[in-house]
Amino acid sequence: MDSITKNRQSIPALRAMVARAYGDDRVPDGESWVRELGHGWFNVAYRIRLRDGRDVVLKIAPPADVEVMSFERGAMANELTAIALIREHTSVPVPPVDFADRTRQLCDADYFFMPYIDADNLGIIKENLAAPELAAYHEALGAANRELNSIRGKAFGPLAGPGEASWRTAFTGIVESVLRDGERRSVELGRGYDEVRTLLVEHAECLDEVVEPRLVAWDLYDDNVMVRNGSIVAIIDHERAFYGDPLMEGCLNALVLPAVFGDPTAFLRGYRREPLTGTELTRRRLYTLHLMLVLVIKTAYREYPDTRRYDWARRQLTEIMALFGRRQAVEPPSRT
Repeated sequence: MDSITKNRQSIPALRAMVARAYGDDRVPDGESWVRELGHGWFNVAYRIRLRDGRDVVLKIAPPADVEVMSFERGAMANELTAIALIREHTSVPVPPVDFADRTRQLCDADYFFMPYIDADNLGIIKENLAAPELAAYHEALGAANRELNSIRGKAFGPLAGPGEASWRTAFTGIVESVLRDGERRSVELGRGYDEVRTLLVEHAECLDEVVEPRLVAWDLYDDNVMVRNGSIVAIIDHERAFYGDPLMEGCLNALVLPAVFGDPTAFLRGYRREPLTGTELTRRRLYTLHLMLVLVIKTAYREYPDTRRYDWARRQLTEIMALFGRRQAVEPPSRT
């Protein structure tokens, strides 16, 4: 998958990174020792076979001169913090970090190495799985997500702080940063930006129910789940984690848009999630609204080769706004 955030490096640069991480004696030679892992849109990742035969993954942050959305700045440093927290406080399988380099001496961005996990990506293979097998994986994912949410923070917001004492303040700030990103690139939402701001103010009181900051993975979908022989063996890509309301987790979007995100029954069984109260449903709708704003506006920063992702996200944005009673008579044609 291609995006301008993919920070691809030359073979000499990759060899230098391997040498710094593992030593000169493990730098591979010959050919066919490196392959780009193409699944994913943000960071570039390489599978590298070291000279001793061990396979590792090198993950490199976007180029320094590529503008990303506000919440994506410093994402790799955030991921390193998340990995450490998850490995220390839970039994959720997360690959360790072999080596991380934030000096930007060998390339213009942060990077780190971790072991290669010899397993299948659930997002790739799920179409070929029998329904009971897929449901079992989703149930296990729900249990893992619940355990991730057990990690408590001192404040709402970034894992490294400083954060906010109030979830209302933190979440409204999160949405405002996305809206400002959109305004900066003049992204068309199909409605005014201030209409979204007004909607958020009208429903912000329900956010005050959330009083304890918990780790939220947010991006925990099938594409970030590695499976083998009926078990989840690794959960990857933690750069978007933060302290917030566990109800904001990605798989719970299905509670308000099941036609888009699929049947959440198995995930909820594993998570042991009770039915939503009225105010919880409002919060969940606000969180899905935030996601759709991100997905619409992000297309202006990624420069994708076509408009399919923008068009899809615009339709879902219209749908979630309608759930708040804010309908749009006619959906405009696709962006060109």
